[in-house]
Amino acid sequence: MHKGSWKSRRHGRRNQRHNSWFRQQGSNERCNTETQQSPQDSGCSTQEAPSTSSSTAGSSVPDLPGYYFDSEKNRYFRLLPGHNACNPLTMESIQQTEMERKRLQLLEEDRQKKKITRMGFNASSLLQKSKLGFLNNTSYCRLAHELRVSCMQREKVQIHSSDPSALANDRFNLILADTNSERLFTVNDVKVGGSKYGIISLRGLKTPTLRVHMHENLYFTNRKVNAVCWASLNDLDSHVLLCLLGIAETPGCATLLPASLFVNSHPAGDRPGMLCSFRIPGAWSCAWSLNIQADNCFSTGLSRWVLVTNVVSGHRLSFGTSSDVLAQQFAVMAPLLFNGCRSGEIFAIDLRCRNQGKGWKATRLSHDSAVTSVQILQEEQCLMASDMAGTIKLWDLRNTKCIRQYEGHVNEYAHLPLHVHEEEGIVVAVGQDCYTRIWSLQDAHLLRTIPSPHPASRTSIPSVAFSSRLGGSRGAPGLLMAVQQDLYCFSYS
Repeated sequence: MHKGSWKSRRHGRRNQRHNSWFRQQGSNERCNTETQQSPQDSGCSTQEAPSTSSSTAGSSVPDLPGYYFDSEKNRYFRLLPGHNACNPLTMESIQQTEMERKRLQLLEEDRQKKKITRMGFNASSLLQKSKLGFLNNTSYCRLAHELRVSCMQREKVQIHSSDPSALANDRFNLILADTNSERLFTVNDVKVGGSKYGIISLRGLKTPTLRVHMHENLYFTNRKVNAVCWASLNDLDSHVLLCLLGIAETPGCATLLPASLFVNSHPAGDRPGMLCSFRIPGAWSCAWSLNIQADNCFSTGLSRWVLVTNVVSGHRLSFGTSSDVLAQQFAVMAPLLFNGCRSGEIFAIDLRCRNQGKGWKATRLSHDSAVTSVQILQEEQCLMASDMAGTIKLWDLRNTKCIRQYEGHVNEYAHLPLHVHEEEGIVVAVGQDCYTRIWSLQDAHLLRTIPSPHPASRTSIPSVAFSSRLGGSRGAPGLLMAVQQDLYCFSYS
């Protein structure tokens, strides 16, 4: 009796201590919750309190390590590592579900035409302000063009080919329009490995039926295509320059292909033109020169080297760098070659200097992350660059200062291009989240965010091409988007 009563008293004291501890914790949590909510609730009426969203309710719930709180079901769920195949509830799957929900929501808004580029601006207000003299002709045209960009509607493009199965199962990896937007060079990933590349004619791209023609000759390579650009050797965009990665005992190379090789039928007396290959190991980027002081030349960005090669004579200039060169572009008026590096450095090479000496770096700029694209504006007084941190900056080359930054771009590690169109006054970039964003070049205002027609993934980042004359001089303005096996056109009048 005495022993049992002693145990019961000890058990009672233990329960009393536990209960007092739980009461103290509960009172502390209630005090903390009231303290956090009091500044927010002080400015809200009692009628707004019941309309709190589920996300707000979920944010007030304490985070438990290894658990996820579902605000809709109002309970915790256990999380397992992303590599676990037994439980599908992982942080990666939750983020993927949320991204898909946001994508479908934006697609519905696009379908219902709910996009507004700037608050308070529509067609009637712009016309009225222009008539009253509040807007000059340049500002009116720019703002009217922004309104048309916001009204672009997606339509699927039919790709006709003599072999319908040629691209049926091949995923688009890259599209690149020529200067006049009459042709589209495409690189497709083949399921068995390697790449397939060809040319699509855009001359039939007219509303209401959007049809394009894939030329008959498609070329296959078991090597990765690292970089592509159009080359003007005989005529404007007469060739295509490809940089292929080396594999096994086969070294990397830069190949110059005549665009006429992809067409079966040639006019009488028309020969394909020059086809040549240069042994260049591991090129990250390439660019063709339209500068008269570097005629018939192209550049390749390598690991810690820049090579400038003359196609006709074979003469080559080499410039040593401290990092991998991921982006390049030649200036047209000045004899300069601009380069963007993995270290974040942007520098210009004075082509009048040879590889001997140290005075060939003409301009130096700096980003905080690896530079993936450089674009020189027409007057060659400004340069736009994007990097792997999602930063897009407009630089003034005269005083080497950043004059504008474009917010919203998403990138963490991908080599993504940047498209600048001064005639339309817009900047276009596809992020690693598979969203295509369009900014105003004038004031960096985000005009449009276009979701991908397919679920977002690392292997299905869209490739885009924008032009004011898709299909040639009589074509309509719009945006071409290639994703998975499909080609889409966002056109406007």
